[in-house]
Amino acid sequence: MRATVPRHEPLLLVPDLQSFARVPDPEGFAREHSVKQRRSRRAFLTGVAATAAAAAMPRPLEANVAQAPPIPIIDTHIHLFDPTRPQGAPYSGPRPAPGATPIAAYPERYRRLAVPLGVVGAIKVEASPWIEDNLWVLEVAQRDPIMVGVIGNLEPDKPEFPEYLERYHKNPLFRGIRYGNLWGRDITKQSANPDFISGLKLLAEADLVMDTANPRVPLLEAMLRISDAVPTLRIVIDHLPALDPAEADRAAYDAALQEIARRPQIFVKLSEIIHRVNDQVSTELGTYRARLDALMGVFGEDRILFGSDWPNSDGVAPVDKVFAVAKEYFRSQPRPVAEKYFWKNSVAAYKWIRRDPSQPAG
Repeated sequence: MRATVPRHEPLLLVPDLQSFARVPDPEGFAREHSVKQRRSRRAFLTGVAATAAAAAMPRPLEANVAQAPPIPIIDTHIHLFDPTRPQGAPYSGPRPAPGATPIAAYPERYRRLAVPLGVVGAIKVEASPWIEDNLWVLEVAQRDPIMVGVIGNLEPDKPEFPEYLERYHKNPLFRGIRYGNLWGRDITKQSANPDFISGLKLLAEADLVMDTANPRVPLLEAMLRISDAVPTLRIVIDHLPALDPAEADRAAYDAALQEIARRPQIFVKLSEIIHRVNDQVSTELGTYRARLDALMGVFGEDRILFGSDWPNSDGVAPVDKVFAVAKEYFRSQPRPVAEKYFWKNSVAAYKWIRRDPSQPAG
């Protein structure tokens, strides 16, 4: 569409008459002045037309991306603990240096690091087998609205499980439990335990989640058996990019992933993207891209979740590098896919509660 430029008569610049009289050739001066006016007018009209035409053209993709609002991030995997408590803590994260005192992990410390990186909410995943720490972490999380959920520690096969589940479920921050290769537990054995399965049925009836701990091929196979036994249970498998199965386990690994991919109630955290490979740590995306591509190919865009694993992540890389690698990978994906990864899928998996206006509505 041609831009319409309003027509205006050029502004006549009348020279000072006395100066005009001093010019040796006043007629030549007048002719030169008239030519300059015409040139100036043509340049003006050409410039206006070009500006209008440029404004009417579609903006390049880079300009549109640059003006798009940042994607809010819900971090679905952080840990909270305080080894300075009188009772201490069974786990206190990686030490900042050999022999150094462990640093307590509270929401305010996480907030200072994560908000500048785009985080608007976080879900705490259990870091203690002590039953009383469920209450402790709920009280800690309640004090800071950046915390939108807590994954606690309860053992589904224990006789007291129904009572504890009912008690903690009354707090809307309590979003489920974690169970797996942690605290000496055996998820493979438990997947065939009727009492364990009965407890998970209660968890599913409460519309809560089971997070796993530390993936292995037998854990993936156990999740399939559990999913068969409790098909309504939402399951979240953590840290899958860090699982590098031995060659002897490769066929079983691939088969388990393909079967899990057919279970829409099983979600996968693309967390621990940065991890040790051959005892080396790289913060370059190229090291991990092929693994991420493979997992995306298996699970698609609707069941992937972001998790930083803070402060465990400090043991391999600063948390800003953890975020940077994930962001770099998803910059190559369409924006709707990145939005699902960084926050939308977390709503479907955890059904967390919005506590702050900065947090997106589910």
